[in-house]
Amino acid sequence: MKENWQRNLVVLWFGTFMTGIGSSLISPFISLYIGTLGTYSKTELNLWSGAIFSSTFIVLAIVSPLWGKLADEKGRKLMLLRASLGMAISISLMAFVTAAWQLLVLRMFLGAFSGFISNSMALMASSAPKERSGSVLSLLTTGSVAGTLIGPIVGGVLVGFTGYRHVFTVTGIIMFLVFFLALFFVHENFKPIEKKNMLTSKQVWKVISHPAVIWGMFLTTLITQMTNQSINPVLSLYVQELMHGHGNITLMAGLVAAAPGIVTLIVAPQLGRLGDKIGQKKILEFGLFFSMCVFFVTALTTNVWFLIGMRFLVGISDAAILPSVQAILAKESPQEVTGRIFSYNQSAQSIGAFAGPLLGSAIAGFIDYRYVFVGSAILVIFNLLNYFSTYKSKKHHLEHA
Repeated sequence: MKENWQRNLVVLWFGTFMTGIGSSLISPFISLYIGTLGTYSKTELNLWSGAIFSSTFIVLAIVSPLWGKLADEKGRKLMLLRASLGMAISISLMAFVTAAWQLLVLRMFLGAFSGFISNSMALMASSAPKERSGSVLSLLTTGSVAGTLIGPIVGGVLVGFTGYRHVFTVTGIIMFLVFFLALFFVHENFKPIEKKNMLTSKQVWKVISHPAVIWGMFLTTLITQMTNQSINPVLSLYVQELMHGHGNITLMAGLVAAAPGIVTLIVAPQLGRLGDKIGQKKILEFGLFFSMCVFFVTALTTNVWFLIGMRFLVGISDAAILPSVQAILAKESPQEVTGRIFSYNQSAQSIGAFAGPLLGSAIAGFIDYRYVFVGSAILVIFNLLNYFSTYKSKKHHLEHA
């Protein structure tokens, strides 16, 4: 019989996979759906689309620390149930909206109740053996990546057959399924902490041996999310320019968008196992250097196939960076504060997901598409400086401890 943590890994992988599908099933079609809710000018439609899309990330960034504190107090399983049920209800109700403002409110509720993936990470980080945390969290990462890749394809097929509203209904059903999977099959050995014994935010940082490392990982997450998301708002327009307006532009844009995730899905488990052997720090360092080089070379793109090839390489850097950050956070966080640390990281990720597209759109609008990648490379340089200062701080702390 499998140990609890192994069974949890199987169930949570499927849960994060379904959550990835559920969250990405509707994302590509939100702006088109908004257009069916009223008569809007092009400017109004762009403003509503931006506000509705970004509202989820803004709210998520704000509420994540609150849910993280509750996770440390009541347990991570309860947070899994809260997230999946809240997302199921919010998304299901989107099928019945009649105005853009109603969709905005529900997207804000979605952000407020999100967090299934981050809490899955926190639960596995606190229950899996520390020496296997790299491979475990890397494998769990592939669940959400795979779901996010498949979601838009499934969503596109569903829209073609059933229309926009039924996509929300199907997504809601998926999230209800995730709720019941977590309810019946996830087991957590958790001893509730009395409120009077709960650590305050200041005390959390006092029980962490190397706070600079934790803060460094938060910044790494934020910048990585910014660089990953920066090209997304203008991706199809850039592909159109590279193809000179000819050929199947939507198909090629889909390939460009999916390329990093496909590679991450394949490479992440291997790099996770390697990190457990040689250290996640080395894998992270490789990922950051590789990412910087890839973004600089991508700025030289002259055709769409070259762009697709470079986006595949971005998948390798993502597979090195993202799971390594999760594993380092798991190893550096005492169990009693794991929930809060992972929720803070979720906030950093949400801020990056919000800021990245804004930055990318601004650079593309005022300069040129290819300079979005130059901007991403410069951000990675900041990430490298952050990395070296973080571990220099840790080394200094150990030498003077």
